[in-house]
Amino acid sequence: MKLTTTTQITLDGVVQGNGGRNENRSGGFERGGWARQPRLRNDVALNWINETYQRADAFLFGRRTYDLFAGYWGKLEPGSGPIADALNGRPKYVASHTLTEPGWADTTVLGGDLAAAIGELKAKPGGELQVHGSGTLIRRLLENDLVDEMNLLLYPVVVGQGLRLFPEAGPDLALDLLESRPFPNGVTLQVYRPAGRPEYATD
Repeated sequence: MKLTTTTQITLDGVVQGNGGRNENRSGGFERGGWARQPRLRNDVALNWINETYQRADAFLFGRRTYDLFAGYWGKLEPGSGPIADALNGRPKYVASHTLTEPGWADTTVLGGDLAAAIGELKAKPGGELQVHGSGTLIRRLLENDLVDEMNLLLYPVVVGQGLRLFPEAGPDLALDLLESRPFPNGVTLQVYRPAGRPEYATD
């Protein structure tokens, strides 16, 4: 399977608390809900997100995102919508060393050697193993060269605080741009393929 990530991200690289004011206030974060501003809502972008979820063969989550999704999407009845139906109808994997009894149906906990476990998943036949949100997990996946494609939904807002997708001191990464698409609400989609380490000037 191809491992793809889909991330809502601000111009200053923040991925924390995009969905709601109190979604993730760790570290004193107080500016949640930046992706749900009325001025940024648009059916074209929503349709793209719906289609992305529908083409998944399986989903992979970090623990925090898994708990958020299970508490909301996992409670919805069949026929509630394309995202809910995709999430509830397909296998889910969560990276965690503490979760022992996941309450969301068809969930497998990945403990131990995470890179090896995800490598085994990627070796299975199928289309896409999708990661949504899960910024901390994505960092680990990138460090282990496990990401095949990155979808960045770039929001025209500077938050000024919060967890960033790319840490200040982390591995360097070259990316090939596969697609760039503006949506009518000012959000842009950037699709990248990791391309090894960057080359730097020698003079």
